[in-house]
Amino acid sequence: MSLLDQLKEKFGATITGANLENVDPWIEVAPESIVAVCTYLRDEPGLAFDYCNSVTAVDYVHTDEKKAAKSEWQPHLEVVYHLFSMQHKHSLVLKVMLPRWKGDEPGDLPEIDSVAHVWRTADWHERECYDLLGIHFIGHPNLRRILCPEDWVGHPLRKDYEMPLEYHGIRGR
Repeated sequence: MSLLDQLKEKFGATITGANLENVDPWIEVAPESIVAVCTYLRDEPGLAFDYCNSVTAVDYVHTDEKKAAKSEWQPHLEVVYHLFSMQHKHSLVLKVMLPRWKGDEPGDLPEIDSVAHVWRTADWHERECYDLLGIHFIGHPNLRRILCPEDWVGHPLRKDYEMPLEYHGIRGR
């Protein structure tokens, strides 16, 4: 049985998509199942994904109105997990789609459960996603900025982010 079939059998409709023909094959998971799926992938002996290489995110939004009108997808954030099994020498990419804003309220950060307790390496990666893209990881042990100063306003890797003209009296442009 393929990994995709195994996950669909165990998690049903919360496995929402896949592209196994891609250079980095990926499986899409519903946000509410990310911890359960990750725990299973780590603990199932035949899979043993014991290492989380990275957790990152991508902002899918067109800031150009003409491009947005022609787009086949709705604006969203995509959280991407790169996993590896040291024992079996296989890798996997998981993707989770999130709205750009919780409840479609601009400024209200989207949320997803933290996997930092599944893999310790996810800790700093989730902090980076929080800092730069504004994703709130529920249950993270220390969710605070990691690259920007604590009083920084906004999330610089969002495509609609506008760089401030100055910070603490220092002109940036």
